[in-house]
Amino acid sequence: MKSESDLRQLLYSIDHKGYPAYKGTKGIYRFGTYELSIDHVQGDPFAAPSRLSVRVHGRTAGFPVRLYDEKYKRIALQDYVTRQFAAQTARYTFQAKGSGKSGIISVTCCGQEVLERTACTIDEQSGDVTVRFEVGFPSNGRTINAKELIKILYDYLPDCVEKSMLYGNLNARTVEKVMELSVDRDYILGELDRLGLAAFIANGSILPRESGVSQKPMKEAVAFVSPEQMEVTLELPFKGTLTGMGIKRGITLIVGGGYHGKSTLLKALESGVYPHIAGDGREYVVTDSSAVKLRAEDGRSIRHTDISMFINDLPNGKDTRAFYTEDASGSTSQAANVVEGLEAGAKVFFIDEDTSATNFMVRDELMQQVIHRDMEPITPFIERVRDLYEMYGISTVIVAGSSGAYFQVADDIIQMDRYVPKVITQAAKEAAEEYPELELPADKPKMPEFRRIAKNNPGLKQKGRIKIKTFGKDGVQLNHDTIDLRYVEQLADAEQLTCLGYIVKHMEEHMMDGKMTIRQLVEKLTSDLDKMGFKAVCGESYLPGNLALPRKQEIYACLNRYRRLGTR
Repeated sequence: MKSESDLRQLLYSIDHKGYPAYKGTKGIYRFGTYELSIDHVQGDPFAAPSRLSVRVHGRTAGFPVRLYDEKYKRIALQDYVTRQFAAQTARYTFQAKGSGKSGIISVTCCGQEVLERTACTIDEQSGDVTVRFEVGFPSNGRTINAKELIKILYDYLPDCVEKSMLYGNLNARTVEKVMELSVDRDYILGELDRLGLAAFIANGSILPRESGVSQKPMKEAVAFVSPEQMEVTLELPFKGTLTGMGIKRGITLIVGGGYHGKSTLLKALESGVYPHIAGDGREYVVTDSSAVKLRAEDGRSIRHTDISMFINDLPNGKDTRAFYTEDASGSTSQAANVVEGLEAGAKVFFIDEDTSATNFMVRDELMQQVIHRDMEPITPFIERVRDLYEMYGISTVIVAGSSGAYFQVADDIIQMDRYVPKVITQAAKEAAEEYPELELPADKPKMPEFRRIAKNNPGLKQKGRIKIKTFGKDGVQLNHDTIDLRYVEQLADAEQLTCLGYIVKHMEEHMMDGKMTIRQLVEKLTSDLDKMGFKAVCGESYLPGNLALPRKQEIYACLNRYRRLGTR
């Protein structure tokens, strides 16, 4: 390993030379309390910044083992260190001058969720802390300005490392609270199963968000208060007594007038599959970690999926037990989303009628009289939702504002009134008695067998190196093939989409042999990720600093929307 003086000498020797001379700086250098690794050097000052990493050995970093001895604690601590490093580097970015992206110092910009990321990793055995970030190597035009890079590496960076990666320089109580929050959330997650709950929302939670483009809590928002009938009190390891609303497993209907908070509540529940940072307002909104949001998705591709639970006897004679289309309708797409959710192991479904296909959700009595059941290929969700729970243990939470059809099948009915939830189950059931009883189909739904075999796309490899490009939270591109993920609403961060690109690339290159089913592929991959972390899909030599781990359910969703995926 080279020393910091070796790097300084090298930088002086290439000052004022052509920009490609920066390539010679690649390597690992010892800087006092840490090691600096220059992993990738940008090709010119206008290209994507160079990628660097800093590693502080466990003894030097000094974080007590109790702060990272469980995976969920480690993820929370990594998230905290990333945010601290970002706060420090923000003071210095663009302080060094030059052309193009010269002087940038940046690390992952974390949102409100606490996600497992490559930006910071803590070794569970040694306690070594590694932060991965980017630096725009300075230049004047296309000529190296080494003195400005020396400022970054020798003046700015050591200060950032000292103030964010060494436990002794951090507020110990704040770091402790990060760990305590992670433990309390994990405890609530365990209590969901014991108490038969699909989700828990603590009293005092702030559910509304600041705006459509900001996930920060809305100022002066109405704090959440559980109706007495649904109150659950928990004794958390650190916070102590916490009371809130427990949503029981089964079928829960959320109703109310427009702008009264129905969709806001559902959005909070969808997001509850992830931990949130302190001050977010949703720290103690905890949802079954397998929960999946379902919606209609006109135009998506469907790959030989068995949707016969909902759709049969199509006029064009298509086989709905292995349904295939490149341009799905609202009803067929939502049917496929339900079945794919089952394949992904979801135990809770979230549905908002605003983003659903009406003919998939319900058929009223008048329509059934005019169009006989024998003439309608769609078995609406309302006729299957009870079977999904009683036969397969799948709970459903539905938001409805215009149709009371689900009153008959719901176990609990919550009315949102000016963001305050009220239980109206009895009144709604009594009102529903005046209407004809729901006629259910005689046949019971059979669980699909999920036997789809995945085959790779040979054209992808023939084009040479597979390049990955991410379009925010809209999609990810492998070479020229785009996977549209706009409507996979529980993807919380663009870096999760980048990771999905790496996952599909890894599967294409190493796993899709035409023998394994999609379920076997995903289960094998998630097992590898659990054992090896991101190295399972990136390899041992180098980890990019811009990946965030998606859930298993989003890996399934990505594969199911990959138009180039071969299936049979």
